[in-house]
Amino acid sequence: MDYIFTTNAEQETESLGKRLGDLLFPGAVLLLDGDLGAGKTAFARGVARGLGVTSPVQSPTFTILLAHSGRLPFYHFDLYRIESEEELLDIGIEECLDDEGVTLVEWAEKFQGFFDTPSMSISIARGQEENMREITFFSGEERCRELLDKLCARS
Repeated sequence: MDYIFTTNAEQETESLGKRLGDLLFPGAVLLLDGDLGAGKTAFARGVARGLGVTSPVQSPTFTILLAHSGRLPFYHFDLYRIESEEELLDIGIEECLDDEGVTLVEWAEKFQGFFDTPSMSISIARGQEENMREITFFSGEERCRELLDKLCARS
């Protein structure tokens, strides 16, 4: 089952991310996709705030990984510039997936077969209006679906 939310401003996208971050548990893996400029980093900023991260959250496009401290460790990956699974392993993604923190991976669709850990897929698409975004959540994992039910109840 898909869970679909619509936001009408960057602040609303960030707020939805924060509400999700408030609910996240150790070991959660968020696989995020969407076009350039769709709002992935705004959403990630919100997730970080929900996890209690107070440091600035920016796109890790050039650094690939940014780690933040909060209620749970927050690992923010951007795979846009990664070309192979070998490179993916070289950046240490496996260590973060096994961690007790939360891992958010932008451009995860480039490596769909790699992520076999319990995860939640999140897709951000531009809507008909300039700032409108349609954010679709999906997970086959029971714990993630329960979390998404709670997110829906809070909206």
